Amino acid sequence: MLIFIDTHSGVPIYDQIYTQIKALIIRGEVKENDMLPSIRSLAKELRISVITTKRAYEELEKEGYVYTVPAKGCFVAKRNTELIKEQSIMKLEEMISQVFAFARENGISRNELLEIINNETEELL
Repeated sequence: MLIFIDTHSGVPIYDQIYTQIKALIIRGEVKENDMLPSIRSLAKELRISVITTKRAYEELEKEGYVYTVPAKGCFVAKRNTELIKEQSIMKLEEMISQVFAFARENGISRNELLEIINNETEELL
């Protein structure tokens, strides 16, 4: 499992780990019941504190992405794809609301905003 840490990003390291593992799970690159690297081995590989790695794993478990078996390790939980999709849609709606608010505050017209969106979707999708 490849995890990249950017110490200059301003994003906490535990959050970078959490976000990257979550993305791997959502994309199906790690499957249900796959074992994640141990907290200690991942910390050693990334050259970070065990506490930082533990916090990322705790967040993943709290959100239902992984489960822990005592003395065995952390494993990918069964994905509730509908719940994950609903959470993603809610987050996207929040982000879009922020974009609209930013556009209003900065005098960007509806047509200008739609043009920006169309240009971005052509490049990304």
